[in-house]
Amino acid sequence: MTAAHILVVDDEADIRGLLKEILSEEGYQVDVAADASQARASRARQNPDLVLLDIWMPDTDGITLLREWSTTGTGGTCPVVMMSGHGTVDTAVEATRLGAFDFVEKPLSLQKLLRTVERALDAGKRRRHTGKLLASSASIPIGRSKLMQQLRAELTQLASNDSPVLLVGEAGTGREAFARYLHEASPRAAQPFVPMIASTLRDDTAETLLFGVERDGSVTPGLIEQAADGTLFLSELEDLPTSVQRLLVGMLETGHFSRVGGSTRLPLRARFLSAARPGIEVIGESFRRDLLSHLNTLIVRIPPLRDYSEDVPELLRHYVDRLVDADGLTFRRFGIAAQNRLRNYPWPDNVRELKNLVQRLLVQGGQEEIRLEEIERELSLQTPQDEPLVKQDLLALPLREAREHFERAYLQQQLLLCNGKVGQLAKRVGMERTHLYRKLRSLGVDFRNISDD
Repeated sequence: MTAAHILVVDDEADIRGLLKEILSEEGYQVDVAADASQARASRARQNPDLVLLDIWMPDTDGITLLREWSTTGTGGTCPVVMMSGHGTVDTAVEATRLGAFDFVEKPLSLQKLLRTVERALDAGKRRRHTGKLLASSASIPIGRSKLMQQLRAELTQLASNDSPVLLVGEAGTGREAFARYLHEASPRAAQPFVPMIASTLRDDTAETLLFGVERDGSVTPGLIEQAADGTLFLSELEDLPTSVQRLLVGMLETGHFSRVGGSTRLPLRARFLSAARPGIEVIGESFRRDLLSHLNTLIVRIPPLRDYSEDVPELLRHYVDRLVDADGLTFRRFGIAAQNRLRNYPWPDNVRELKNLVQRLLVQGGQEEIRLEEIERELSLQTPQDEPLVKQDLLALPLREAREHFERAYLQQQLLLCNGKVGQLAKRVGMERTHLYRKLRSLGVDFRNISDD
């Protein structure tokens, strides 16, 4: 079997030499390049199976070179792993947008580097067989429940369709991760995935950010142009200002846009994915119906974590492994009692809350096994106020208090359905009216105000 061919691009001779030595000892065929010019020449001679690309280099930096390969299509089926000694979150995001497989920091951890190389080469092989490059396992929805299996199947089926998709789900459900999975399962997988948050598109800057600027022969591409033939993901759709909605409607209806200061009409080539919270369909006059009709050609419902709680143990293991690998945190495992407790926790902030809990427990450290007592302490500090009944952690309460919480929430909701009429409520819940009045008073339910309303 032919050894995988890896190209190392770094302006530091010591690092080039070290990586060539290490990777050669692992059985790989290794080429090195000191700058962008040498990297281009090396790729012209032989297209590698993987490129390890330094970001900070003289003349042409790694991001610019990656953008060049992405734009011209010379990247082929080859995954690229970015390297940097002083990278920023923005740099990592930009590299990901341009199609980088992963991002590793210097000084390089040998163990992490070799794992990343193996994963990248494996992804490259899958792409050559399927025409797609699945970037990182972090974007693959976790869970063996029937609900998650159905969701993965639905996303895979929609991936080959170019129609806009609206992902509807509560905050923290991982809507962007599902959008990335949809992108990476599509024929556009090798092209950029460009995320943007609706609230950042302010009235005075939105047109520049979206469409770019053309001035004195100089061009600064906007997010839509950066997405090229890839995917543009707009999150928190309900926060989109009215003026920006007008801009998007015009572009989506014509299929074209122009840079600010320019006159050339550029075609819209990217696929639109967007995300919103439940209720976007009845948001009222604040959101344009014509824009929504352009964005919700296909709708995917992202379930809250409480609806597939049987996957919680697997999610806990996934985030432990991920945080230990990515952040170098000390490994800990969840005991059976702790796992069962978390399976029955309502997770008001969904998967995001689960990840934050795992991170907090690993950072705090302790015995290898995370026990039930430690979980109870953490949950007692995170109890949200005024949550709907379905999100309340009733298992954290004594039986009498939990029963009162349930009865109060139950009767309040039933009373609303009866338009505040206690007589109708008595029939609906099967209670004698006098006893019901006493129950409402004991629970502090102000039925008079509801009736007045």
